[in-house]
Amino acid sequence: MYSDNGTTPRPCPDANGLMPSCAPLAVPYVPFQQEGSQKYDQAEALANGTLFPGLNLPFHVKVKGGDLPRTASAELQALQFVLVELGLYLDTHQDDQEAFQLFQKYAALAEEGKRRYEAMYGPLTQKAAAKDATYQWLNDPWPWEYDQKGAGK
Repeated sequence: MYSDNGTTPRPCPDANGLMPSCAPLAVPYVPFQQEGSQKYDQAEALANGTLFPGLNLPFHVKVKGGDLPRTASAELQALQFVLVELGLYLDTHQDDQEAFQLFQKYAALAEEGKRRYEAMYGPLTQKAAAKDATYQWLNDPWPWEYDQKGAGK
C-alpha cells in the first residue's frame, strides 16, 4: 500500500511485469534445491547466476551461456563460479555425495585451467606471481591484449 498525499492508502499500481517504485524490496518466495537437483554446465551456470535451474528466478537481465566468450579466462571464471555455487550448496547438504564428487571434479578442472591459463598468460594473483625466483606481476602483454592466436597485439 502507498499514499499519494500521505492520507489515503492505495494499492501499488500494476507495472506490467516490472517492479513498481512503491513495491517492497522483498521476495516472498525462497526457492531451495533438493539433493540430486539438475545442474547447468559451467558456462550456463555463470550466465544464469546459479548452478541450479530450480533456483533460476526470472530476472530480466540475462546472458545466454552460448553468448559468453570461449576464452581461457571465461572458462576459468565459469569453473570458479560453479565451485562457489557447489560450496554454498554443500554448506547445507553435507551428505550429498554426488554434489561433493562434482565439487571435487570441478576443483580439479579449475586447478588445471588455472595452471594452463598462467602458463599462457602469466599469474592470476600476486601470490602466484611470487612462486618463481623473481616477482613477475606487471609484465606485458596483459591477457586482454592477446589476439585470437595468442600473440600480443
